[in-house]
Amino acid sequence: MMSAMSVYIILDIEVTDPVVYEEYKKRSTGAAAAFGGRFVVRGGKAEVWEGEWKPSRVVVLEFESVARAREWYGSDLYRPARALREASARTSMIVVEGAS
Repeated sequence: MMSAMSVYIILDIEVTDPVVYEEYKKRSTGAAAAFGGRFVVRGGKAEVWEGEWKPSRVVVLEFESVARAREWYGSDLYRPARALREASARTSMIVVEGAS
């Protein structure tokens, strides 16, 4: 388990090309792990309880800090995987600090 100061990257992903997206999933796992990241949620069933949000595929990654998450996001290791995601899905993404 990571420290209480962890940050979370939350994505809502609408997959437009499932074949290419599967390749993205394979490549992104190792890239995140190389920067200390781990997938907490990866496309499980989502149920809206309030509001108008209609999520497609929710993904949550945990990193030890915003700095570490930024290193991962801009890295040469993640860049090819990110290109696959961008080619195969429409994505909304935020980073949020965890409870301290």
